[in-house]
Amino acid sequence: MNHINKIEHLGIAVKDIDQANALYEKLLGVPPYKQEEVKSEAVITSFFKVGESKIELLASTDEEGPIGKFIAKKGEGIHHIAFDVTDIEKELDRLEEEGFQLINKTPKPGADNKLVAFIHPKSTNGVLVELCQERS
Repeated sequence: MNHINKIEHLGIAVKDIDQANALYEKLLGVPPYKQEEVKSEAVITSFFKVGESKIELLASTDEEGPIGKFIAKKGEGIHHIAFDVTDIEKELDRLEEEGFQLINKTPKPGADNKLVAFIHPKSTNGVLVELCQERS
């Protein structure tokens, strides 16, 4: 049984959402299909879709927020990889049993109508992993 259905999106931290939107629109040949603010994460997100793949641009609204801190430490670039799952709570339980360190033990509302939870990069060879489930 598959636990992970597909790569849902790649998250890319950016300093300026308008500049990054213009750049990725030129690069991908399509405009973003959605932009929204996630106040709980102090971030503005912008989504691009190319075929089955999605790119999420993330710009911080607060330098003390997660993306603000990431950019201060590492600069702009790939922030996380997100995987689509059918049952996020079961998947979190499974991964914790497998020894992964969870940042979120319970899912929370995220951008693009998703429930989300993160796995700590210390337990995934330095890669921040996000699990996503479509909200009903």
